[in-house]
Amino acid sequence: MTTSVSAPAFSADRGDGTYRNPVLDADWSDPDVLRVADDFYLTASSFGRVPGLPLLHSRDLVNWTLVGHALHLLEPASEFRAPRHDCGVWAPSLRHFDDRFWIFWGDPDQGVFQVNAPEIRGPWTRPHLVKEGKGLIDPCPLWDEETGEAYLVHAWAKSRSGVKNRLTGHRMRPDGTGLLDGGKVIVDADRLPGWFTLEGPKLYRHDGWFWILAPAGGVETGWQGAFRSRDFFGPYEERVVLEQHDTDVNGPHQGGWVRTAAGEDWFLHFQQRGAYGRVVHLQPMRWDADGWPVLGDEGAPVAVHPKPALPPQPPAAPATDDDFPGGRFGRQWQWTANPQEGWATQHSGDGLRLTCVRSVHAHDLRKLANVLTQRLPGIPTVTEVELRLDSEEPGARAGLAVLGDAFRWIGLQRDADGSVHLVHRFAETVDMGAPPTPSGQWGRARDAAPPRPAPDGRARLRIETRAGARCHFSYDVGEGWRSSGQVFAATPWRWVGALLGLFAVAPTGGGHAGAATFTTFRISPSS
Repeated sequence: MTTSVSAPAFSADRGDGTYRNPVLDADWSDPDVLRVADDFYLTASSFGRVPGLPLLHSRDLVNWTLVGHALHLLEPASEFRAPRHDCGVWAPSLRHFDDRFWIFWGDPDQGVFQVNAPEIRGPWTRPHLVKEGKGLIDPCPLWDEETGEAYLVHAWAKSRSGVKNRLTGHRMRPDGTGLLDGGKVIVDADRLPGWFTLEGPKLYRHDGWFWILAPAGGVETGWQGAFRSRDFFGPYEERVVLEQHDTDVNGPHQGGWVRTAAGEDWFLHFQQRGAYGRVVHLQPMRWDADGWPVLGDEGAPVAVHPKPALPPQPPAAPATDDDFPGGRFGRQWQWTANPQEGWATQHSGDGLRLTCVRSVHAHDLRKLANVLTQRLPGIPTVTEVELRLDSEEPGARAGLAVLGDAFRWIGLQRDADGSVHLVHRFAETVDMGAPPTPSGQWGRARDAAPPRPAPDGRARLRIETRAGARCHFSYDVGEGWRSSGQVFAATPWRWVGALLGLFAVAPTGGGHAGAATFTTFRISPSS
């Protein structure tokens, strides 16, 4: 089994009956939450990473573990053979109906998809296209127990459709395979003074009303809205139910409502935190005398709060550490595109054996599909891993990276004379649509520090991440830890936070290019 010794240190449980926000302090973007019996489940956007649609489990809404993924390949597979970091799975909705789990999401370039399964751990069906079209995002279904009708609401991405700031509703087939009408705009926020970028709707039935909980105002500065109507197709009245006020939680919005078996209401949502991506907060929720939801502390986010009235649970958080037993990697890891057979090979010992995949993009990690990544924690941490370069191929390299729209990595490279050097390289943010540089390449990595001999072909690598996602790199090639290069400020993509990554790559050519072995991967909090 994969080693996970770091969970308690990253838990939001304070051990005194209270929790601190965020409860998930990493890029679990666009969360949605569901209760089935005494169990809570959460999924989140996974964009172009594979496997996608992460599945988290909790018994108290504070301590979460990652139990699997619902999407094993992005489809159509040919579209995701190369990285598409900000594309793919946007803002999923997680529901339970007819003794099955359902996840609907929008791919902004293809349309609305769904998968379903009898159990949260699967087996999950292959993606089914419910509605084809450009710019269809953030779908949410509702099976109405009062009427027997099924509905779907979704938002729009202006970048693909030219339309935004409105929600479209449909009647849906009860089996979730298709829609029964052409759709109707049920909320047009252009008609609401001060509202813009309305998106991310979550659809509910409560107290005789149809409810849509939806954010507006943009990911960094927006707010959470609530809309209600007696009829699904409207008209809806609206209210702002969560905003920053005088807290340091910018843009608190987009998430899901869940009710415990004891009748307590809670709301999980994200906060955009730059390179850390979208971290997840838990807000208490109640209903006022007029029947409107009140989130947090009278509409302001809480920093510390009593835990839900649920049985005590041991501290837990999604795993980060890995010993890679038998060459297998834990659930926390995702490739940057659909994987191909042979990228990671299993064996009898511990350690991750990555093939040095030949690529014309060996100089630019942003274009490599074979980077194995996990989320960058939102608190100061120290990340360490041991690396052995087994490849004899000149130009083969492997390392530990901080990957975003700019990237930096430290690792080992085999030189033309057969020697191995410790190398430290970076590339700045570039406009990937701009003309190439005079050398003919976009964003070619440059040395962040002079190469240093690594005579045994081994190294220990370390990244210390401090406040503001400022990364300090160091290494040990047998002479103790040495600092390397200048401070690197991690950068996100447009919608995705920065990632920690492991990779092995070689220049183009013929034949097998060897491999690299990573062992004892650890992330620990730092002071």
